[in-house]
Amino acid sequence: MNSHPRLLQTVLDTTDPRRLAEFYRQLLGLTYRPGDEPPADGVPEEPDWLVLRTTDGANRLAFQLVDRLPRTTWPVHDVPMQAHLDLTVPAPGNSPGSA
Repeated sequence: MNSHPRLLQTVLDTTDPRRLAEFYRQLLGLTYRPGDEPPADGVPEEPDWLVLRTTDGANRLAFQLVDRLPRTTWPVHDVPMQAHLDLTVPAPGNSPGSA
């Protein structure tokens, strides 16, 4: 038995969970957790929590509604970056995992 906590997902605070989730869903090829999909009828919604998963069901990113999110002043540290994601992009012609 492992005695260490397991990372479930990375949570990003946002004033617009659907918009940010859609951006990362398309960028990273993720899917919504069942029940978190956008409404099929196009009715406006205001979700306060959304989760994106891999195609095999592993949670990757969650988006949590906040009332206000101060903009970072980076590179000045008056208001530091709250979070950021480092992503890698494969070189043209290389598949993920190739050396």
